Amino acid sequence: MMIKEEEVLKALSNVMDPDLDKDLVTLGMIQDLNITENKIAFSVVLTTPACPLKEMLRKDCIEAIDSLGLNGIEVDINMTSSVTSTRMDNLPLLPNVKNLIAVASGKGGVGKSTITSNLAVALSITGAKVGIIDADIFGPSMPTMFGCEGERPTIKKVDDKNWIIPIEKYGVKIISIGFLSPGDNAIVWRGPMASSALKQFISDTDWGELDYLLFDLPPGTSDIHLTMVQTIPVTGAIVITTPQKVALADAAKAISMFQQPSINVPILGIIENMAYFTPKELPDNKYHIFGKDGGKKLAKSNELPFLGEIPLVQSIRESGDEGEPVVLKDEIAAEAFMTLAKNMAQQVAIRNANHEETKVVEVNQ
Repeated sequence: MMIKEEEVLKALSNVMDPDLDKDLVTLGMIQDLNITENKIAFSVVLTTPACPLKEMLRKDCIEAIDSLGLNGIEVDINMTSSVTSTRMDNLPLLPNVKNLIAVASGKGGVGKSTITSNLAVALSITGAKVGIIDADIFGPSMPTMFGCEGERPTIKKVDDKNWIIPIEKYGVKIISIGFLSPGDNAIVWRGPMASSALKQFISDTDWGELDYLLFDLPPGTSDIHLTMVQTIPVTGAIVITTPQKVALADAAKAISMFQQPSINVPILGIIENMAYFTPKELPDNKYHIFGKDGGKKLAKSNELPFLGEIPLVQSIRESGDEGEPVVLKDEIAAEAFMTLAKNMAQQVAIRNANHEETKVVEVNQ
């Protein structure tokens, strides 16, 4: 006698998504259920391809089916994903981009652009569609980070409008003022000019469909930050710091900016860069040159998620100089960045499940 669909769904309703605190059936994550005499097949639609709980949920589903006491029946689970979004703004800007992520830091020199480039590539490796807007107009880094300094975006015309086609490398779409200005020329612009450039990157670039669009912001709090939150509905912000006191103090200011009642952009988490030094010859050794656990303490004191720590290793610097993000290489740093990407994607999914829709900010100042 063949088991009924209702019995299978009842068993699977005992499998919980610990992040969303609901069962997979209630969440609508069980799809394409097909039952035959010898096989039970279904898909589990995760909230992101970078889900860190993928294998745990697969195992829990198998155990739930096994609890039915069926003998000799095959269980075929297709783990797939559909990235969630809370965008309901119907704006003409970036209409097919699901999540807009601000990557910020309180001060310069903490490795924000290095984190952004490797985070984007790591998300792409998991199967997500990713883009980067290099919003650090005065100090663009992405052309160097991706090894495409000499490339220039092309233009296509659609219905009397010219669209910029972003550069694509390592599975990531990128736009930067560095593609439009010679690398050895200083960009001497007033704030409104820089804000206008950012708006053009948002409104005149053909991004297509993206799961995550990362904004590599300039350090501090500036016109660029306000322009971003006033132009598009930001899903959330990531704040980068290093362990020492001065960096933590400035990171706290960045947190405070996003949490102002007039702005109110959710903080997805804190990342600690240069957390410890690991020599290549002694990969198991950790030397906390700039202090220990500063980022963790900052996250805890602000009741924010701690997304992960990145070591201070030579290969990260070398990879940035060579234009090949270190996450593409089989090293300790690559593992750290993949963990970081999964944790960030997890927080985006939690934010989308538990918070109201994203909105454009109205700032009167």
